[in-house]
Amino acid sequence: MEFNNLILEINGSIATLVFNRPKALNALNNALLDELDTALDEIEANKDIRVLILTGAGEKAFIAGADISELAQMNTLQAKQFSFKGQNVLAKLEMLPIPVVAAVNGFALGGGTEVALACDFIYASEKGVFGLPESTLGIIPGFGGTQRLAKLVGANLARELIYTGRTFPAAKALEYGLVNKICAHKSLMDDVLKCAQTMTKRGRVSLRAAKESIKCSENADLDTGCRFERDAFAICMASSDAKEGTKAFLEKRKPVFKGTYEN
Repeated sequence: MEFNNLILEINGSIATLVFNRPKALNALNNALLDELDTALDEIEANKDIRVLILTGAGEKAFIAGADISELAQMNTLQAKQFSFKGQNVLAKLEMLPIPVVAAVNGFALGGGTEVALACDFIYASEKGVFGLPESTLGIIPGFGGTQRLAKLVGANLARELIYTGRTFPAAKALEYGLVNKICAHKSLMDDVLKCAQTMTKRGRVSLRAAKESIKCSENADLDTGCRFERDAFAICMASSDAKEGTKAFLEKRKPVFKGTYEN
């Protein structure tokens, strides 16, 4: 499908989804969210895709937030529907069965930070800037930011960042545990692609099982999480990838994974 607000590029087993409203600093509006919803369905349906990368068009922004010109016109019901749509799309992003990496190349404010939080992890350019500044507009994050930020950095720091609405550079995001790595601006995509290529060489079944097990840990006690992990481990062992991986180890060679869910 052709998109007006996104660019979807597929190179081998790696897909790159670019938020493409550079004149609006890639701000999120209803049209972009609808396209993102459709793009995620296409990506999940394409079994050749092993890793997804998200980034922003232009030199200034990943996503600068929600489109304020659209927000300003919303009544209560429209605001609730917009929040519901954003939450649903980001939940779909978060639950994709493949690794998703945010390559934050500039401003990631409000909805931009919320999108990045819904990814598996974040690599940021040295020019990256994060924050949930909704309180400066008299509102709050509406796409899951109050929930995901608190789980990632802790409730106390999340309260401070959301209550004050202050923005912070990539170096602080790394200190807070929000970002995994800071990259030189020019090498950001090369660094993310290198990481993505490494993940494409791993077993598809194992990556999916690991992602689901880690996600389970966020909402379950240790015993429940470990029981989920046991089942996921057993399912991995029944896969052709596990057979190939263990055989390759014993034969002292690199494994060649099929990347399928077949036994």
